[in-house]
Amino acid sequence: MSYLEFFGVLTGGVAVWLSAKGNIWSWPLGIVNVTLTFFLVFQVQLYPDMFLQIFFFITNLIGWWRWTHPDKGEEDKKNELRVSRMPVKKLILLSGLTIIGTVAFGTFAKNLHDLFPKAFSMPSAYPYWDSFVAVISITATYLMVQKKVECWVAWIVADVIATILYFSKGVLFLSFEYFVFCLIAAFGFWKWQQDAKISTV
Repeated sequence: MSYLEFFGVLTGGVAVWLSAKGNIWSWPLGIVNVTLTFFLVFQVQLYPDMFLQIFFFITNLIGWWRWTHPDKGEEDKKNELRVSRMPVKKLILLSGLTIIGTVAFGTFAKNLHDLFPKAFSMPSAYPYWDSFVAVISITATYLMVQKKVECWVAWIVADVIATILYFSKGVLFLSFEYFVFCLIAAFGFWKWQQDAKISTV
């Protein structure tokens, strides 16, 4: 295990735990985490995951702003964005976009080493599964930025598959972290459901 993996796992674990509790400090710590993870996944040829870290960097900044600057009527008692649910029609649309995105990104990832041989000397490992994790993580992040309960369902699916992928690539500490993320996501789902009930009372 490298220092990069250790500190990436440490910052990621704390950031996810803070997210599950709805704590605003999850966002700046997440920025540190995705920067470290970017370099780690590049080393093990999980290229879609590498591109995902760039997305996460940007969305951590957006999420930090969104949670601290809710629109009028969206505030909780701390004057932050309150937890709510996503309408079913929008969830169906997001699910369809996730499937389409997985196929498109997976096809691109599968051919990266042919398209850009100087940058990617080895083929992408598990391009479609890795792409699914990347795309559903984008969906989950969008839902999290909007503080929607359903984000945790998407995170659970992404974390289960990521746990298996990292284990198969021998990145064992990161694999263990994603297993823990599965448990934290389950807690987050429960916690945010309770918060959503309180906010509607």
